[in-house]
Amino acid sequence: MQPALSQVCSLSSTLEKDIEDYAAGQCRAVELWLGKVEGYLETHTVDDVRRLLDEREMTAPVASFQGGLLLSQGEARREHWDHFERRLALCRQLKVGTLVVAGDLMGPLAQQDLDRALVSLRQAANSAGEAGVRLALEFQCRATFANNLQTAAALVEELSEPSLGLCLDALHYYCGPSKTEDLGLLTTANLFHVQLCDLAGQPRETATDSDRILPGDGDIPLAPIIETLGAIGYRGHVSVEVMNPQIWQAPARQFGEVAMTALRKLLGQASMG
Repeated sequence: MQPALSQVCSLSSTLEKDIEDYAAGQCRAVELWLGKVEGYLETHTVDDVRRLLDEREMTAPVASFQGGLLLSQGEARREHWDHFERRLALCRQLKVGTLVVAGDLMGPLAQQDLDRALVSLRQAANSAGEAGVRLALEFQCRATFANNLQTAAALVEELSEPSLGLCLDALHYYCGPSKTEDLGLLTTANLFHVQLCDLAGQPRETATDSDRILPGDGDIPLAPIIETLGAIGYRGHVSVEVMNPQIWQAPARQFGEVAMTALRKLLGQASMG
């Protein structure tokens, strides 16, 4: 298991500061937040991003996130898919191996909507594979369909695309209908990425991204997740992902140091620097 930090944890910081300050906290892998990267590229180049990473001896193995691919139609679909293709090209240029895709199957759904979503997911996986990128499907706990680990794993198995796997997000796992036994469906073949966070004193029914706190400080039973990762021999990245406006106010360096310490403790790597 390789620890990482998601840039979304320091949303008010610049891309340069994220990389500099996370590296100072002994972080060696960053999960890129594509909106921030795209903003940086308005006045910089892809080579500039590469240089920032290389100077700090950091990698960017994962990027988040792409939405709007599964159910959109007409002009909205064209816009989402054009954006997706540009992001695949960007991932390839930055040597990002995995792109997180939101399982945003929201609202009332008919069978033809589900059929469309499956076709779209297969098309997205094919496009990603051609670009040398893997797609990690992140099930959403508030979604109408595929809002749990069991169903998401079944979709990945049904499509059987080598470039399609799962992103396990602790909040969506805990706040949705997933069950502990669903963790038994995870394998090194279908699990592409893991995102950890915690919740404290917040009902699962009303918890949102802004309630996320550092993993290990709250109520989410993370031990079964970590034990499963160890049992299956997972060697991919495990990132801290919090979108808490209060945490955004903390300097990226301070956050990076505290977050990496918390994550390494959870992963049993507390002595690693």
